[in-house]
Amino acid sequence: MYFLTKELYFPPVEEASYEGILAVGGDLSTDRLLLAYKNGIFPWFDSDEPILWWAPPKRMVVNPKDYKAPKSLKNIINRNLFEVTINQDFANVISNCQKIERKGQEGTWISEKIVDSYTQLHHLGKAISFEVWQNNELVGGLYGVDLGHVFCGESMFSKVPNASKVAFVKLIDYLKERNYLLLDCQVHNDHLEKLGAFEISRDLFMKILQTQL
Repeated sequence: MYFLTKELYFPPVEEASYEGILAVGGDLSTDRLLLAYKNGIFPWFDSDEPILWWAPPKRMVVNPKDYKAPKSLKNIINRNLFEVTINQDFANVISNCQKIERKGQEGTWISEKIVDSYTQLHHLGKAISFEVWQNNELVGGLYGVDLGHVFCGESMFSKVPNASKVAFVKLIDYLKERNYLLLDCQVHNDHLEKLGAFEISRDLFMKILQTQL
């Protein structure tokens, strides 16, 4: 495990631990965050921990070109229960992702420092949000880091059933229309698997990530 200093540097992802931890420390400046994502690395840590940088041996992804939404979800979208916008309320999306209660999870990894740093990325055009509205109320959404050919999803939230799922499908439609190579969902969870995400090796992920860099 590598201990970062003020130097803007990350070790090769192959040096990550078995669990996927690559480095500790450093900061959450926009320059460091962009360097991390461009090299297949992301921060993930509790608010009472030092900054942990991850490059896990397997990566949860979606190929936008091949993705097919479940029929039940298509029916929900076709019923026009929700309105979806892009980059209309990043601040409220990341705030809701921070505060929403999640089953089996105490607290949140989205600290105020994370909120500040990703908001700065948003102002630079490198982080974008999808908002889901119902009766003019924000009921769901997601945000992530946009590398131009790979979108790195960070978090999503839902206040009513299916709102975050609709945001997920609309994001994939957006990526498909623009010929993105991958949606990076980072690590496995059952919710993402049900939505159609799957795991690939870190080596394959890095090859795809570096295709257009």
